[in-house]
Amino acid sequence: MDRISASEPSPPRSASSIGTVAVIGLGTMGTGIAEVLALSGRTVVGIDVSDAAALRAGAALEAATARAVERGRITEADRRAALGRFRTARELSAAADADLVIEVVPEDYDLKHEVFTALDAVVRPTAILATGTNALSVTRLAADSARPERVLGLHFFNPAPAMKLVEIASSVLTAPDVVGAVTELAHELGKEPVAVGDRPGFVADGLLFGYLNQAAAMYEARYATREDIDAAMRLGCGLPMGPLALLDLIGIDTARTVLEAMYAASHDRLHAPAPVLGQLTAAGLTGRKAGRGFYTYEGPGSATVVPDADTPRPDGDRSAVREVRSVGVAGSGTMASGIAEVFAKAGYPVVLAARTLPKAEAARARVEKSLARSVEKGRLTAAERDTALALVTPAGSLDALAEVDLAVEAVAEDLEVKRQLFATLDKICKPGAVLATTTSSLPVVACARATSRPQDVIGMHFFNPAPAMKLVEVVRTVLTADDAHATVRAVCARVRKHAVDCGDRAGFIVNALLFPYLNNAVKMVEEHYASLDEIDAAMKLGGGYPMGPFELLDVVGLDVSLAIEKVLHREFREPGLAPAPLLEHLVAAGCLGRKTGRGFREYAKA
Repeated sequence: MDRISASEPSPPRSASSIGTVAVIGLGTMGTGIAEVLALSGRTVVGIDVSDAAALRAGAALEAATARAVERGRITEADRRAALGRFRTARELSAAADADLVIEVVPEDYDLKHEVFTALDAVVRPTAILATGTNALSVTRLAADSARPERVLGLHFFNPAPAMKLVEIASSVLTAPDVVGAVTELAHELGKEPVAVGDRPGFVADGLLFGYLNQAAAMYEARYATREDIDAAMRLGCGLPMGPLALLDLIGIDTARTVLEAMYAASHDRLHAPAPVLGQLTAAGLTGRKAGRGFYTYEGPGSATVVPDADTPRPDGDRSAVREVRSVGVAGSGTMASGIAEVFAKAGYPVVLAARTLPKAEAARARVEKSLARSVEKGRLTAAERDTALALVTPAGSLDALAEVDLAVEAVAEDLEVKRQLFATLDKICKPGAVLATTTSSLPVVACARATSRPQDVIGMHFFNPAPAMKLVEVVRTVLTADDAHATVRAVCARVRKHAVDCGDRAGFIVNALLFPYLNNAVKMVEEHYASLDEIDAAMKLGGGYPMGPFELLDVVGLDVSLAIEKVLHREFREPGLAPAPLLEHLVAAGCLGRKTGRGFREYAKA
């Protein structure tokens, strides 16, 4: 068969000349890609050695197009046309007339190499060969092919019809016109193509899989339950899915393969697959596709979670609950006023105590403004606003907290400041009062040891803005009494917050998973692998994140982010957790994010 060598330039190609596409591998990803292509007007040949997979792909395409008609996205005529453009086959020879071949077979180099070698003898000289890998070397696949200049990576995200990101990975051997044609095709498919270099994970998965791996390790260490880990990241970060549920969707075996490749390339221990991933894979518990992974599902391929047959349901903490009739909040900043508002709207009388009465009154005024905005937006009635505001009493001294049943500190994130405050609360608050800290990164036990009643001290980490964010991390130390823990859980339920339990270690759940991901994004920019905009776009479009990492860093504040990174690095002593030098340099230069008008990006002055 005629072949194009690297020295013989191929004719220019454009997306309009890509009329027939062969998709090799009709799993979830291959079927989704086939749907996108068929609806775009392309002729699609789905190739799989399994007749069952081919039947499932056809049924999935029929169901997906039917839903599209119901939702008014396409007409019935469009649906019939799309179905008519799709056919299945078992042999690679069915790709002979394809202008583009996309393989999405399992992440095994030998298998992919076998597919590419067979395609070399089948497809036309001008055909483009794309690999859907996100872990293996595109360059190696290209170099081992008879037509290296026609090979590139084309990485869709699951589910392919919904996710907008497509990563296009070219090797040093890929012809520019091939990259151009596939990029143009991605635009025509309604996707956002991002050019990436050839390294394991590319951009999105390069950041995502380290985070998923840490979540698996956190679960394996029994630091928190799978439900609490997933809820924490959904409610604390606004993610569409928790990390363990996402691992089940991706496939635990697939995730382990990607992490193995990333670790081989980086030797970063954060990418060394958590042992639980290997254990689940060896047991055949690979996630949704197997019907069981971190969670148990109704059946293979189902998205419906069911109770584990071999795991008793938790009954929760049945300890006695202390009565909480009034709450005290120590602090005068945004977090203090937000927490006071949360309690007042739930019907608790709140003493808002600051160092001076004017500061406390200013904090109460902030509560009043927030309640007024809620009325304007229809979230509260005027009567509910007035009732809540009447429950907030400003005070210029901590002595006003003497009779509260729950005292919550929300002062500066400085351990010595908090220790001094807890020592004062220990003397002022009545016996049996629960003393809570809102710290996001400091050891709760250090606050507890500053008192004579460490059994009454616990962490209640609210997220900012407290009235809007549903999550509270409940952090018990080794000294916290069961009834103090049960009391805080009950209070969280009354104020309509979702409480997740975790131990007293740096970062708790959310920050321990979030900030290493943010730090890795900074390192990716340092290495000139991708730009700020490309990385932010990749995580929003490919991961469904509400904000890209650099947008989020600038909102949080680079100084705050650096401080949390240092705490995590100091506690876990993992080299991969060392703060990225670029982050340190920006903080040293006073570029702290939106609050200073400049961080990773520049912002217009208010």
